[in-house]
Amino acid sequence: MSRVGKQPVILPEGVDVNIVNNTILIKGKKGELKNNYPDSVKVIKEDNKIIVSPINDSKSSKGSWGLIRTIINNMIVGVEQGFTKSLIVNGVGYRASVSDGIITLQLGYSHDIKLAIPDDLGVKCIKPTEIAISGIDKQKVGQFASEIRSLRKPEPYKGKGVRYSDEIIRRKEGKKK
Repeated sequence: MSRVGKQPVILPEGVDVNIVNNTILIKGKKGELKNNYPDSVKVIKEDNKIIVSPINDSKSSKGSWGLIRTIINNMIVGVEQGFTKSLIVNGVGYRASVSDGIITLQLGYSHDIKLAIPDDLGVKCIKPTEIAISGIDKQKVGQFASEIRSLRKPEPYKGKGVRYSDEIIRRKEGKKK
């Protein structure tokens, strides 16, 4: 039994939910999100709660039960508060800047790396070495942060690279004479 799936999702005030044909549409003060869910789970709106339950005891319906509940909860949190991921650029000469929907990264390569920022995300450079990515869709925020991090992953000897602000890099000892 899913421990996560058993819990109902509580709707805060100002959030509107519509459930039609295995599609859930959630509107809030920050925007609206739409998502499909499989036939193996049943989603019901009662008062100010959303209850997710499996249709039968099959492996697929039990497997997607807690997942769908968590996705719906993340959608509600997203339209109510939004999500933010922050990255730290560490290294001599490493820096980032944002202008006109493009983030430019200088990461020690012979050229600057330019990435187009998706329309539904907000990217700010708080400092030249600190990037904040915000949006209402948790998956898109995490995906874009992961794409930026993958351009120069942090290395364990000097700690140079792009890392999440809450990530801890285990440092290794260098060569000895």
